[in-house]
Amino acid sequence: MTAGTALVNAWVEALAEDAEGLPGGDGEQAGEQDGDLIDRIRALEELKAAAAAAQARATAVFDASQRRKQAEAGVRREELGRGVASQIALARRESANRGGRLLGFAKVLTSEMPCTLQALTLGRISEWRATLLVRETACLSLEDRRRVDEEVAGDPDVLESLGDRQIIARARAAAYQLDPQAAVKRAAKAESERFVSCRPAPDTMTYLTGLLPVAQGVGVYAALSREADRLRASGDGRGRGQIMADTLVERVTGQSEAGGMKVEVQLVMSDRTLLGGDSEPALVPGYGPVPAQWARDLVGGRRRGQGASNTGQHAESGRKTKRNRQDERWIRRLYADPDTGQLVAMDSRSRLFPPSLGRFIAARDQTCRMPWCGAPIRHLDHIRPHQDGGPTSLVNGQGLCEACNQAKEAPDWKARTVGSSRQPGLHIVETTTPTGHTYRSTAPPLPGDRAVAAARDGAGTGAGVADRTGTETEDQSCEGTQPGKRPESPPAFLEGCIVDLIRAA
Repeated sequence: MTAGTALVNAWVEALAEDAEGLPGGDGEQAGEQDGDLIDRIRALEELKAAAAAAQARATAVFDASQRRKQAEAGVRREELGRGVASQIALARRESANRGGRLLGFAKVLTSEMPCTLQALTLGRISEWRATLLVRETACLSLEDRRRVDEEVAGDPDVLESLGDRQIIARARAAAYQLDPQAAVKRAAKAESERFVSCRPAPDTMTYLTGLLPVAQGVGVYAALSREADRLRASGDGRGRGQIMADTLVERVTGQSEAGGMKVEVQLVMSDRTLLGGDSEPALVPGYGPVPAQWARDLVGGRRRGQGASNTGQHAESGRKTKRNRQDERWIRRLYADPDTGQLVAMDSRSRLFPPSLGRFIAARDQTCRMPWCGAPIRHLDHIRPHQDGGPTSLVNGQGLCEACNQAKEAPDWKARTVGSSRQPGLHIVETTTPTGHTYRSTAPPLPGDRAVAAARDGAGTGAGVADRTGTETEDQSCEGTQPGKRPESPPAFLEGCIVDLIRAA
């Protein structure tokens, strides 16, 4: 019987209902129940694998169908398939980048590796182990890939007994024997994919990661190690790891001291946090929530673990010394409506978003607005296209990563802003894919939102404060938006007080 969508949904519902009726494991029949539970776990694991295989086949068929429809619509050959990976990602609640990898995996698995696909369909291997086989044969020709597939996955009983490392080893050994140049191609491809990334870490720290060729990576680490050993031998009181981290920052940025970097403070924080000692966390766009006291220390020029800033010690009669200039901080302010928590809008008649308006949108959206993506914002996008009369405004703008923005430009993708009857003023974007499926994303709440504050402590009394451009603003909604009521401008008296206090700090 063909497992149609309705039948699969029925299985999901049956498993959800059955979960509440599992035996507790007490009593005389506990041993028998445990045996049944192990059988259930194995059966569910095989079901997951079979579902992954069915998902891969459906993905490949969908890709072929979309490419055919795009070709019939006159899309250029080099642009065929645009947006397909993003549709797959949305359906699987994944990022666009992950959707592209899943699409590539499905196409290779269904068209070039029949033995691996059969093993996955029968539940003999997991989706991850099938992915390993696809990955390890990526540099081979179609003929060699099928030979490796038959050699490694041709016997399901043997394949089922292999672990991750054994599968990788067997696939590589077979690939090296069939095509000795594959390793060279693989190394060249890997070197072309070098990059540097920055990810949030706990306690207001970050992971700065570099994927480098082995010679360069080992060389960088050796240089940092030598410098740490030299400074430790000369009596430096910092730990070895601290010296290496500080040296990395100094050599990359050109600063004489790691702690003396110029910082543009982009904090989104409420007036209660900045001025009233409230514990509501602040927000650093691109990082996430940070403790209230840490944010106040940053605004005041005090860094964690280093006490007060050296700015005051080196400034004489208002004159900036060299050290003082190194510790400069630029403070921009953004004001949020205290009722809705949304940033006060800016507007522009230009086609391109001005830098100031771009900072507004980036601070509001924080990451790519496509559901389940979460990638850093790379492009500022008109929700309603500019050629269709969409204004260059805060309401009609959204931050997207490069992949999601390119996918949105494919034929039959549509997006609009919609209102919320429960919480007027929220910035909600509804995206419709070529198949008619709709997905919504809502701008995350910002510090200073009265609804959030009321849920936390029963009080909400202030407007949000943070990154500002200094430009007077005006709210313009685009078609399909139902903005909440906003004050025409932030209270001038409150703004003046905050500016004075920030300057004093």
